[in-house]
Amino acid sequence: MASAFLLTSCTSGSDHGEAAGSSSPAPSTSRTGVGSSETKLTKQVQDALDAVRSGTLVEAGTERVTDGIHTEPGLSEGKSYRLNLTCVGSGSAQVKFTPTIKGAKTTVPCDQSVVEQRIAAPKSLRIDVDGAKGATGVIGWQIDAT
Repeated sequence: MASAFLLTSCTSGSDHGEAAGSSSPAPSTSRTGVGSSETKLTKQVQDALDAVRSGTLVEAGTERVTDGIHTEPGLSEGKSYRLNLTCVGSGSAQVKFTPTIKGAKTTVPCDQSVVEQRIAAPKSLRIDVDGAKGATGVIGWQIDAT
């Protein structure tokens, strides 16, 4: 199984509208009482991910870097997917897959870059993204079926 990383910088906005009748799930957030600064960072994360969306959206969301991402997406074994991650703020975050995907350990800088990971789904997969010590901001993910 081959894995590839692609690091690109996205700074432009995009249309947030979905096509009529689209069955793509909407990005999720798990916070309440979001401050205006965090709202601005979340919009930047969503804009960066929208700019690289391709294929069929499987799962997406945003979290505070301090909370991290902890998800077990419902992927079909052996199918190909693309995981895009971006972080806006300061510091970085580390991606971990369980079970381990060969060559998949990577760092996501909190500089609005989009880090791409292509994966062939195992029977089950857990994705954890944890902020480095002192990291702040918002991190987002998007999984597309390719």
